[in-house]
Amino acid sequence: MSDAASDSLLSTPLTDLHRELGARLVPFAGYEMPVQFPTGILTEHTHTREKAGLFDVSHMGQAWLVGPDHETTARALETMVPSDVVGLKPGRQRYTVLLNAEGGIVDDLMVARPLGEENDGRLYLVVNASRKHVDYPMIEAGLPDGVRLEKIDDRALIALQGPLAADVMKAHAPAAATLSFMGVAEMEFDGIKVHVSRSGYTGEDGYEISLPAGAAEPIARALLADERVAPIGLGARDSLRLEAGLCLYGHDLDETTSPIEGAIPFVLQKRRKEAADFPAATRILKELAEGAARVRVGFTLEGRAPAREGAEVRSASGEPIGTVTSGGFAPTLGAPIAMGYVAAAHAGVGTPVKLVVRGRELEAKVAAMPFVPQRYYRKPSA
Repeated sequence: MSDAASDSLLSTPLTDLHRELGARLVPFAGYEMPVQFPTGILTEHTHTREKAGLFDVSHMGQAWLVGPDHETTARALETMVPSDVVGLKPGRQRYTVLLNAEGGIVDDLMVARPLGEENDGRLYLVVNASRKHVDYPMIEAGLPDGVRLEKIDDRALIALQGPLAADVMKAHAPAAATLSFMGVAEMEFDGIKVHVSRSGYTGEDGYEISLPAGAAEPIARALLADERVAPIGLGARDSLRLEAGLCLYGHDLDETTSPIEGAIPFVLQKRRKEAADFPAATRILKELAEGAARVRVGFTLEGRAPAREGAEVRSASGEPIGTVTSGGFAPTLGAPIAMGYVAAAHAGVGTPVKLVVRGRELEAKVAAMPFVPQRYYRKPSA
């Protein structure tokens, strides 16, 4: 990357550390981000699946939605999303989507309700880096008087992911061990106040940690000092999320795609379905009841050649039926995988299809997702 190109990009509080660690930096969503470290994407991927990987996700948008009380703030957000935000309990977060008037997905995001009476009326949002410039104006335009959006520009965001993440984390923030999947809490990490959620984008157990920008490097170094932790770049982040069957906005989801087409119907909770008071509810509820004309599915391919985004999907008889939206080699499986959209009549697991790569038809089958079992932590029931 040229100096001129680099100068036009934003940096994160960890950019200097990435350089020190030998990262290859690339432009991503307007930021200079590490795509891989010297060990390489395959090693980073495997390390995260077996131990714990540290990701810099400070490019993501963080914001507070603030109103006079929880119900007022939650109902304001509910005019834009199909999820039950009013019913979100303190100390919990939820995955949801911003919808346009046609039912298309403007962005997918996380919304959390922090603990404590002092936080009544406050919701913490994390949106995609590439959509901040769209999400923030849209949210602000839809808010009633008395509810405001406060962008958080002075904090970093890191993710610690992998089966050993909890053991690593509790040495610095013991309270993290008590969180269950999608739980959130304020706690201290080596004496520094941070916001922690037990969530992530790899299918593994782990945490996302929002922290003061000035504390990002000391905390990252503290985690990396543990031999179980390695720095991980965007390359392995992508292969990990693909194995987990997780969507990447702008590829697997966009403004033309509904939650039902995107195979994420879980963003609609019972109360919202019954009220039918979210954008394009008529279309979305009809698709939920009758099925969408097209749907996101997974693919497993024969052979070793991968199919990438944009590859045409054909039926066994050669009829065009869809498009690949994400694809690559799955290190955990030792085989290529992909996801994309097909006509509903061809969406059944096991359906033979052909993925067209450089004019050649690759034999494939529709597959269940996730491709690799997710290992999120849920507390044992008492």
